[in-house]
Amino acid sequence: QVQLVESGGGLVQAGGSLSLSCIASLRTFSTYNMGWFRQAPGNEGEFFAAVSRTGALTYYANPVKGRFTFSRDYAKNTVDLQMNSLNPEDTGVYYCAADGRLGASVSNYRADYWGQGTQVTVSS
Repeated sequence: QVQLVESGGGLVQAGGSLSLSCIASLRTFSTYNMGWFRQAPGNEGEFFAAVSRTGALTYYANPVKGRFTFSRDYAKNTVDLQMNSLNPEDTGVYYCAADGRLGASVSNYRADYWGQGTQVTVSS
């Protein structure tokens, strides 16, 4: 059974940093592009970051570019999201996701599996 489990959410003041992790129980972790989505209250889900199966390519949506860094650890089957310079617009539930399509690009993401989400709240 595939499971993605996020951790590391919490409350932080504007300008602060948080680090999220996601552990993936995927037998072939290295064959998945991994990504992050987030959903703010009252808004639709937003895809904002991905890393390729090799780790060589990353994608960041404009709202997070330059502030967030996404990496993966093949030995631990984890992906990590370092979030800096947070602002209240970053508030939401953050979801880890896995895309197993062969040849898929990191910018054209479609999740096959989702985590349960972790809450990030940025106070002004």
